[in-house]
Amino acid sequence: MKAMILEAVGMPLRPVDRPDPVPGKGQLMLKAEACAVCRTDLHVCDGDLPNPKLPLVPGHEIVGIVEAVGEGIAASRLGQRVGVPWLGHTCGCCSFCRGGEENLCDEPQFTGYTRDGGFATHVVADADYAFVLDSAADPVALAPLLCAGLIGWRSLKKAGDGKKIGLYGFGAAAHIIAQICRWQGRDVYAFSRSGDEAAQRFALGLGAVWAGGSDERPPVMLDAAIIFAPVGELVPAALKAVRKGGRVVCGGIHMSDLPAMPYALIWGERSVVSVANLTRKDAEEFFPVALQAGVHTHTKTYRLADANAALDDLRAGRLSGAAVLIP
Repeated sequence: MKAMILEAVGMPLRPVDRPDPVPGKGQLMLKAEACAVCRTDLHVCDGDLPNPKLPLVPGHEIVGIVEAVGEGIAASRLGQRVGVPWLGHTCGCCSFCRGGEENLCDEPQFTGYTRDGGFATHVVADADYAFVLDSAADPVALAPLLCAGLIGWRSLKKAGDGKKIGLYGFGAAAHIIAQICRWQGRDVYAFSRSGDEAAQRFALGLGAVWAGGSDERPPVMLDAAIIFAPVGELVPAALKAVRKGGRVVCGGIHMSDLPAMPYALIWGERSVVSVANLTRKDAEEFFPVALQAGVHTHTKTYRLADANAALDDLRAGRLSGAAVLIP
C-alpha cells in the first residue's frame, strides 16, 4: 500500500510504502477509492488536537471497496462499497454507550487520529463502523458526506426546528447542510470571512437568502446559528444574531478560546451547545435524507501524493466545497 503519514505534528506528510494491512477480528480491509480532507485533519496535523497516534495516516472521510474480511465477518461483505467515518470504535459498555450516546464513549477510537485513516490506498476499519454505500454513486461525491455531512447533520439536529438558520464558516459542512435546509424549507443565512465574496456567491448559488461577512448582522433575527469555523470570537457574534430562546451550535471538534462576553448576550434563554463526534444512528438518518434532498457535493480532487497541497489549500481558505484525495 501507499500512504501519506504524519511523523510529527506541524510537519508535512511524507509518502511511504507499507505492506497491505490485514483485517483483525470484526474488521474489514478496503481499497480506498476516495478520501475527503476535513478541517479536523488540519487540527490533527497542526497539533490542535493532542496526542495523535504517531506515525499516523490521517483521513476519516473514506470511501472504498471491501477486499478482505477478518474473523467473524461474512464473506458476503467482499466487494461492498463502504464509508468509514471519524468514529472508528467504541467500547460498548460505558454509561454513554449503554445510554445511546456512543459519540461520548469513554474509550473511543478515531479514524485518522488514534488509528490509521484514509490518506492511503488501503485501510482497515471495524465492520460495525463501516457504512454500506451506493455502489453506483460517485465515490468522490460521497466522501465529504462521511464527516462534513454527518457532523453537519448532527449540528442541524441540535439547532432545532427553526426556520431561519445561520451558518458561520461556509465550507464543506455548511455547503451540504445549506442544501438540506433549503430542501426542508428553511431560510439559510451564510456568514464567511469578511470580504470573501467568492464564498458568499457560492452560498447564494446554493440557495442562501442572504450572505455576508461574519462581522455583519443578518437582516433578521435568527432562530439558530451553527458555527463551523474554528473561531471562538464567532460565538458572541452569533449570540447577537439569534432571537430570544435561540441556540448557537458549535459544530467543530476544535475552536479557539471563547472571549469574555456580557451576560446580556446569553440572557433571554439563548443557549450555546457543542457537537461531539457522531453516532451510527446519525448515519442511518442522514444518508437517506441526503439522497432525498438531492445533495450535490462540490469537490476539488487531488492525487494522494498531493495531500499536503490539499491541506494547505484548506488552511488558506482557497476551497469552495471539499478537497478529496484520489489514491
